Amino acid sequence: MSINQTDLELAKQMVIALHQLPGIGWHAINKAVSSRLWTRRYWKEQLLLEAGMSRVQAQIILRANEHEDWTSQPAIPAEHEHNGIKVLTPFDYSYPQKLQEISQPPWVLYALGRMELLTRPAAAVVGTRVPTAYGRHAARKLAQELSDGAVTVVSGLARGIDSIAHETALAGIGGTIAVLPTAINECYPPENRHLYARLSNEALLLSETPFGMKLHPGQFHQRNRIIAAMSAATVVIECAAKSGSLITAKHAFEMNRELFAVPGPIHSPKSEGVNELIRNGAARLISSAHQIFEELPWLKTEADSIMNNRQHKKDTEAISIEQLSSDEQKIIGLLQVESLTFDEIFERSSIPFGHLNAVLLNLCIKQKIELHPGSVYMIL
Repeated sequence: MSINQTDLELAKQMVIALHQLPGIGWHAINKAVSSRLWTRRYWKEQLLLEAGMSRVQAQIILRANEHEDWTSQPAIPAEHEHNGIKVLTPFDYSYPQKLQEISQPPWVLYALGRMELLTRPAAAVVGTRVPTAYGRHAARKLAQELSDGAVTVVSGLARGIDSIAHETALAGIGGTIAVLPTAINECYPPENRHLYARLSNEALLLSETPFGMKLHPGQFHQRNRIIAAMSAATVVIECAAKSGSLITAKHAFEMNRELFAVPGPIHSPKSEGVNELIRNGAARLISSAHQIFEELPWLKTEADSIMNNRQHKKDTEAISIEQLSSDEQKIIGLLQVESLTFDEIFERSSIPFGHLNAVLLNLCIKQKIELHPGSVYMIL
């Protein structure tokens, strides 16, 4: 659907507002988007019914807005916005391209941390919550090889294999993304609070769940679907015959993503699931991340590009931070935390509008930052 720039922000705000309402699911939001309801500031029941909503859904929407201008509602609570939480929709440039490829991409994603990881080549590592020593070793080995090879490791912040994969990948170039079943401001399981805090600062947290929604089983399925969709390949390590990791594997298989499994002992119940994936041909046996690079040469090419850019950055450090002007140093400091639009830099730096354009241009020429579509600046 073609939407002009003027309507873009209204469409995004409408999608976020509807997503936060219980009882308003993916298809209802799709009907609102298809009917271009963001062009109407005041919604009445007949309008919503004509858009394809059920009467119950129409009443939920009207009660939430009390028949007032729906655009007056904040898209995100102020306290969460101040905490650095970003809200992405398919109308945003930063929305992951991989998710656009699936049949029902999430209408809303909440993100906290290093947004640039959304553009990196990625692979998922998932498995049992109670791994054996063999499983822990395999998770560390594969997560390290992937991250050291500039591939971002995606997992679900669960106990066991997920946690090991996140912790290991943090030390590498690729980094890691944790997809949560809960809202972005909540940690599940609670004992992973320390890891959650590290990931929010050093990596990226991602969630489809609206603020305040209580955890229910369906959210784990939604999380697993996102993990599989964002990853070029999914690696399963130790899972029982009815493990939740098999749901992630099923999503990956149905999305035509590459699926790999680490074989386990034939007598171990924790390896029944992975061994079955290999036996029925759904997954290929894996013992090293090198096999993923062999099967997906384009992934290796993307990862090598990141490695080369990283080396190029080191080679161009002739212009040291001390040689930059105070305004240039201020902008570098802001972009080291997160990528920002021109307007966000203007608001946070207090640099005069006209002068800011010149400073940003100089930093691009000096190869300290680069400009991406949507006036988004990223540090090199």
